[in-house]
Amino acid sequence: METVFIIMVGILFFLAISDLVVGVSNDAVNFLVSAIGSKAAPFIVIMIVAGLGVLFGATFSNGMMEVARKGIFHPEFFTFNDIMIIFLAVMLTDIILLDLFNTFGMPTSTTVSIVFELLGAAVAVSLIMISKNNESFAEVSKYINSAKALAIIGGILLSVIVAFSVGAIVQYLSRILFSFNYQNTYKYFGALWGGVAITAITYFIMIKGLKGSSFAGKGTEIYSLVKDNTITIILLSFASWTVILAIVQFLFKANIFKIIVIVGTFALAMAFAGNDLVNFIGVPLAGFASYQDWAASGTPADSFLMDGLSGKVGTPTLYLLLAGLIMVVTLFVSKKAKSVTETSLNLSRQDEGYERFESSVLSRSIVRASMSFSKTIGVIVPNGISRAVQSRFEIKKTDIPKDKEQAFDLIRASVNLMVASILISIGTSLKLPLSTTYVTFMVAMGTSLADKAWGRESAVYRVSGVISVIGGWFVTAFVAFTVSLIFAFLINLGGIIAIVIILVLAVLALIRTRKVHESRQDKKDKIIETEVTQFASDSIYEKCSSNLISILSPISEIHKNTIIYLSKEDRKNLKLTLKQNSDINIRAKRLKDNIYKTVQKLREDSINTGPYYVQALDYLREITHALHHVVNPSFEHIDNNHKGLTQSQTTDLENISLKLSNITNIIIEIIKNESFDRIDDILVLQKELLDYINVSRKKHIENIKNNTVGTRNSILYLNLLSESKNIALYMINLIKSQRDFVIEQKN
Repeated sequence: METVFIIMVGILFFLAISDLVVGVSNDAVNFLVSAIGSKAAPFIVIMIVAGLGVLFGATFSNGMMEVARKGIFHPEFFTFNDIMIIFLAVMLTDIILLDLFNTFGMPTSTTVSIVFELLGAAVAVSLIMISKNNESFAEVSKYINSAKALAIIGGILLSVIVAFSVGAIVQYLSRILFSFNYQNTYKYFGALWGGVAITAITYFIMIKGLKGSSFAGKGTEIYSLVKDNTITIILLSFASWTVILAIVQFLFKANIFKIIVIVGTFALAMAFAGNDLVNFIGVPLAGFASYQDWAASGTPADSFLMDGLSGKVGTPTLYLLLAGLIMVVTLFVSKKAKSVTETSLNLSRQDEGYERFESSVLSRSIVRASMSFSKTIGVIVPNGISRAVQSRFEIKKTDIPKDKEQAFDLIRASVNLMVASILISIGTSLKLPLSTTYVTFMVAMGTSLADKAWGRESAVYRVSGVISVIGGWFVTAFVAFTVSLIFAFLINLGGIIAIVIILVLAVLALIRTRKVHESRQDKKDKIIETEVTQFASDSIYEKCSSNLISILSPISEIHKNTIIYLSKEDRKNLKLTLKQNSDINIRAKRLKDNIYKTVQKLREDSINTGPYYVQALDYLREITHALHHVVNPSFEHIDNNHKGLTQSQTTDLENISLKLSNITNIIIEIIKNESFDRIDDILVLQKELLDYINVSRKKHIENIKNNTVGTRNSILYLNLLSESKNIALYMINLIKSQRDFVIEQKN
């Protein structure tokens, strides 16, 4: 029997390492987004600072480990056997759930997931015990630490409101003080601002967080010394940092805000590790401690009560450091961490452009209500004050470096980091496992709102994105509770066999989501390749032509494959073809969505080229639309099990596809070589294709008259002829626009 529990403890530690990996991939957004978004330092410098913060912060998480042992349930009512079921169910659920969210780039809360997983598994085991003891189901409250659980959940929900509000208020006041063009104000208040920011971070990280550390917690001389001299330390810190920063500012011309962002990144990474490490290793360490107590007792596992978890149990510093090292390595190598970070950057960036989320009824309603409220306030506030405040929020494009594609500036980044790290550290000092994801995300959204990043061009999309992320948090809670509850029941029923089966399924799920993420990343990379905003104006023309070629190239292949798979009634390959078409459709749409930035990048003396490029993109979008109306109806036809094409129809469509392929290939050669004198050759091929389509259409009309084809077949076939004709027409228009674009560019 003891061997079984040794295996269980081993599985827990294996799951702990896996959870550290998927957990950091999710939570890296919390401390990276501000530094990366503001480009305060090179990426590698940001990562090194964050890594050091994580490693140092891991040693401050000792006090938080009690949450996993007794924060959600009363361990003294559970046997060792029950506890192991709870802990295994929690860890298996956690890695599956977090990895799923990471795969789709949605930041979720590791704190919420672990709390509701513990709650779900504990409720399941409590119900099993109640059933065995013939107790009333109302007795479940005896086993669950309801007061503490509600306090934790309430603290998490309250932190969302507090983080958003405090972030918005501090950012609003900061922007009024500095404005977007802060060069003049910065001379007078930069060092003072830095002194306040770093002192605040020092107090809440070094002083308030010290009592949770593994080496200087309560009862140590260091802790007593710091506690007795808190005010002195704060005053000295403020005076020292202000003087040091003033010297650095005036003698070395250093940017104080960059220093704040770097220090803040370290602090927030440290706060994250100090608060969230319990989410990843708290349960396995509690399981290991439980095993040690049971093994020393000599009592059967199903009768040994876990009173030992109710007391204070310290966590060895070595374990915390090892966990910190795993987190640091993951931070550097995880691709999913970057995906999650991109979501927050997209929702908080200052400029407009492509929006990841679509608008919704709720987001539109919120924006309309906010606009009405703003107008009401505008009527009340005197015009002079309103104009003065408005001037602090004006952005002069000439003051923004063209080579710096910042999502937002250093002032907002410093506020994000300072406010978030302080709020998280307060929660840590009170032993409340606040969600670092909730806090940092809502602080970032609050500062974005205050900074007027959510203008009328983007507000509905940003609000919709925030609603989607918050909705995902509630989904996290529900799914975490439900899945953990089910896993606990299954483990209780099937024992070690159930554990192995669930573990295998979890590994398979991780492999599957990895493939899904790689596929999504490949699509994203292809889209990024088409971006022109990162190129100098001299190479914009070449990139525009390259984009046209990259999207035109697969069109004839997709058209040909559609006809082949349709004739063979090959549903699987038709579905893959539909996905390929969707990819190029998205890329074409992204090109058009970025037309504003592209035109801005064109040389001022070549402004006449802009309309032709816009026109070429319009025709490209129409081509991809027409192709979609070839592929999608074909898939639906086979998906609905309708009768396929006749041999005559297949032959005609294959010939049309071949002629279309010839036209496409010549157009690509013309664009590559800029040999626009060959357009007449294409016109000849186009006429041949259109004539062939007309003959095919007449032939089909005769078949309809003779009742040799069915209704569904006719609808599909005539649609394929029509859309193939549209593709040919739009291609000629596209190459003419490209010709004019190149000619104007050379003049």
